[in-house]
Formats: sequence, structure tokens, C-alpha cells
Amino acid sequence: MNPTRLALPREEAWGSLVSYLEARFPADAARLREQVAAGEVVDELGRPFALDSPYPAGGLAYLYRDVAPEARVPFEVEVLHRDDDLVVVDKPHFLAVTPRGAWVTETVLVRLRRALDLPALSPAHRLDRPTAGVLVLTTRPEVRGAYQELFARRAVEKVYEAVVTLPAGLELPTTVRSRIVKQHGVHQARTVPGEVNAITHVTLQRELPGGRALVGLRPETGRTHQLRVHLAGLGAPIVGDDLYPVEREVAPDDYSAPLQLLARSIAFDDPLTGERREFASRRTLDATGD
Repeated sequence: MNPTRLALPREEAWGSLVSYLEARFPADAARLREQVAAGEVVDELGRPFALDSPYPAGGLAYLYRDVAPEARVPFEVEVLHRDDDLVVVDKPHFLAVTPRGAWVTETVLVRLRRALDLPALSPAHRLDRPTAGVLVLTTRPEVRGAYQELFARRAVEKVYEAVVTLPAGLELPTTVRSRIVKQHGVHQARTVPGEVNAITHVTLQRELPGGRALVGLRPETGRTHQLRVHLAGLGAPIVGDDLYPVEREVAPDDYSAPLQLLARSIAFDDPLTGERREFASRRTLDATGD
């Protein structure tokens, strides 16, 4: 895991860095003293602090927080491709990409850093915890920006598949254009009036039993929960969605009904070599019956 970066308030005065850390994290005070004594807390130049180091007002401190035990998420990450610059994986449902909230070690990033011995591994784009499929990661800081820029300027062709409840009268193919906003601390994103910032092309791949259908999705943009919001807005919510159109509570360890959304493929021109890169998931969505 990456270290925690602490920006030390300039306006505060403490006798020592340790005094500040103990006040900031009182439950971990004894452990923090051990880490400082062992030279495991460092400044922005990598120089270790000592127990008697004065408080560096306005400076930075880097430390590794101990992680609480986590129950294993019982699904595996499959590596589709690895070279000097990239690792491309087939992410399972229910596994978060990066440490956040209740999931720290049980994430794609921490698992792969350990398994592949790549401490600088970092995702080039986002994929929500409930979503499965193709995820691209970079192996080294010096190439990370070039690949992240591809996604930022929409130079990546992304294809998703979803199993939806198909409403009567919905005509496909269609293109959904809307403005989506996501407020911090609010689980659901929502559509609001204003300039369009989210575009999704939706096609019918085949109808399924029980009034369901497998649809193909080609997003031009990458707003948070965009595909889920757009499909729910069409009256065709994704099977297994616990947020849209109505939020419902599901236990974190309830793996019985995965969101039927799959990042099927990704394609782009490599920013370093110019080579065409194409990667496809080997997974299938349970609700298709395949």
C-alpha cells in the first residue's frame, strides 16, 4: 500500500512530531511511537523522524497505517496481459480496485502488488467495485501519466455488456445524452438539467427469458455510475443493481446477486509505441445463462 501523506498544519505548534501524531491518532499512539522509533515515519525527502524530532510546521510526514484484518473476497483476479509498462486484468465482481473505506488489502491493487512484486503498480482508470471486466494498470510512475491521459481525453474505446430488465416499448439502439452529477457523501449520482457531460450508446444484443435482455454499451464519457444511471433512466435497470433506480441495503459479504455489468473490452493506440492494443474479458454475466 502507499503511505499515508500528512500535511502538517503550519498554524499549529507542537513540541515534537510525536506529540502531534499522538493527538491526531490517539487510538494508535503506542504503535506510532514504535514506528517513529524504528525510522518508519519520514519527511518528503525520505529522511526518518526520531522520537525527539521537533514538529515541522507546514511540512509533510509519510507513514504506513496498520490495517485491520479483512475477510477475503472469494473471487480471483485474472491477469490477461503483462509487459514492462502495463498489467491488464480481468477483475471479478465485488473486488474494489484501490483501497478505500472497508476494503484495503482486499483490493485489486494490493493483491497484485503483492502477487506480482510490483510496488509501484497503479490503475490507469476507474472500475467500480460491483463491476467486473477489463482493467488496465501501469507498472511504473514514469509511464503512468501517458496512459492516464489516454483515458482523460477519451482516446480509449470501451465496450460494456449488461443484463437489464427490458421495458415494453423501449426501442434500441439508442443514445442517451444527459448531465450527471455526483455529490460527495451521497451514494447515488443523478441526472440534472444543464450541459451534457455523459453520453452512452446502447444496443440490443439479444433478448433473454423473463423479460430481460443483454445489451451492449459504448460510453463516450466516463461519469461516475454513468451506465447505471442511463439504463435506469431508460426504465431498463441493470439486474443486481442495489443503487438504481432505488437504493437497497445489501450486506458487504452477500455475493449472491452480482451487478450484471461487465467491462467487456478496451482498445487504444499505445501512447509510447503507437501499437494498437486490444484486451477482452473472458468472463460471462451469470444472468445470461451462458
